[in-house]
Amino acid sequence: MTRFAIDAPTALRLVTGDRAVGEGHALVGPAVLRSHALGLLYRDVRTGVLTDAVGRRRLEGLASLKIRLLGDRVSRATAWRIAGDLGWDDPAPAEYLAVAVLQADALITDDPLLRAGAAGLVPLAGIDALTA
Repeated sequence: MTRFAIDAPTALRLVTGDRAVGEGHALVGPAVLRSHALGLLYRDVRTGVLTDAVGRRRLEGLASLKIRLLGDRVSRATAWRIAGDLGWDDPAPAEYLAVAVLQADALITDDPLLRAGAAGLVPLAGIDALTA
């Protein structure tokens, strides 16, 4: 089984139905992933990118996404260390890296900050790896 850590935008791409997680793959993410996805959806509805109905439907899809969310003491401490090592002012993005380091085989993200931070910590993969 291949475990992929994903970020909130990747989770939202999965619930739009354009991608499916292949058999033999598992998803992990930090506990804050759902809150970050909620914020992204809400912003898109408020700015008119999505209708309220579509935003709520995607929010429901997120609730049914099979993903293990972690927010334990070890992952928080790892995020703290990673943020410090990278010189980041905010440890929130480092939570995605921490989960990837501790629980995943690769990280799937398009976020430039996370991609740069992953260098030397965890392999990166594209979203197409989920269907392979």
